[in-house]
Amino acid sequence: MAEIIQGKVHKYQNNVNTDEIIPARYLNTANAGELARHCMEDIDKEFIKKVSKGDIIVAGKNFGCGSSREHAPISIKAAGVSCVIAESFARIFFRNAINIGLPILVIKDTSKIKSGDELEVDLVKGIVKNNTRHKTYSSTPFPNFLLNIIKTGGLMNYIKSNNV
Repeated sequence: MAEIIQGKVHKYQNNVNTDEIIPARYLNTANAGELARHCMEDIDKEFIKKVSKGDIIVAGKNFGCGSSREHAPISIKAAGVSCVIAESFARIFFRNAINIGLPILVIKDTSKIKSGDELEVDLVKGIVKNNTRHKTYSSTPFPNFLLNIIKTGGLMNYIKSNNV
């Protein structure tokens, strides 16, 4: 995982729930590729056709609310999304995202960020630059231990690589 992420924005509103991220009808598989094929389909049927490796999801408040399924951040990461930015996250989604190595950042106001904007995200400094609109946002930087979990691809990889 790079410390600087650059990608195109896919924008969503408040309260995107885990059923919208990955519908329950696809939870009979743990295959990340299969989950990715259905990522966001109930809220954005064209998402999987539009998303490119490295793109960024931006949303409003309470992203990842609903069921506590690990499948949601797995489907996002497997679809090629490099980062999720929102005004707030459901607590269990936040933990699941970190556990699988998906960086997520909180910024105060996402309303001026639009679909198609190009962002540059510095995970170490917690800085989000909107290169399309020439705006800069601040997020609380990840503590080193969380950044290391993300860099190694998730909690299990971190444990294995550090003989924890």
